[in-house]
Amino acid sequence: MAVLPPELAEAARHLFGDRLDLAAAYAELLATDGVVRGLIGPRETPRIWDRHLLNCAVVGELIPQGATVVDVGSGAGLPGLVLAIARPDLTVTLVEPLARRTVFLDEAVESLGLTASVRVFRGRADEAVAEPELLPSDVVTARAVAPLDRLAGWCLPLAAPGGRLIALKGASAADEIAEHARAVHRLGGGEPVLRRCGEDVITPPTTVVEVVRERVIVPAAKRTSKNSRRRM
Repeated sequence: MAVLPPELAEAARHLFGDRLDLAAAYAELLATDGVVRGLIGPRETPRIWDRHLLNCAVVGELIPQGATVVDVGSGAGLPGLVLAIARPDLTVTLVEPLARRTVFLDEAVESLGLTASVRVFRGRADEAVAEPELLPSDVVTARAVAPLDRLAGWCLPLAAPGGRLIALKGASAADEIAEHARAVHRLGGGEPVLRRCGEDVITPPTTVVEVVRERVIVPAAKRTSKNSRRRM
């Protein structure tokens, strides 16, 4: 069982409010079906609240009211499904290519009663770009998916100009920014910014890299295709 530790109860109430029971139901799904299906390691069960739910929920402080959110590589629904529970004003799409994970996500969305605000898209981020009903998105989230340069290449095309990529990162976040800032710029992103979410709510706070999509970059393949058609 995913019991809420007493020392985390105040933070959980602050982040989930009157939807705390819904968050608890999701935590139980992760601790049972999530473990059985290999989406969450069995050793993670005692840490579902602090390492997963609260760690993801605090990212909501960076997301504006009523925003559309696309969560890339959603896996077990982290952070996308957590944000949908904590923030009922959001419209969330969970993008995940693996069938066993999307089956879990579909069942979780149904059992939690979130079908009006959450949809599941089975596919990769580059396939999601071709789905007009997903675009443009105000915010694109990702957690432990890939290094920042690859992540920007996958996620920025899903964001509207002026929209943002919010990538949940670990201790190497500052090093990733230093290493990949130029690549992010080439992909149409602004200067990556390191942020700490939930500093007054959880310990340690969640480390996030935020990138604004400043420019629309047309992939080279598409430019070549257009030029070829003009010459015909």
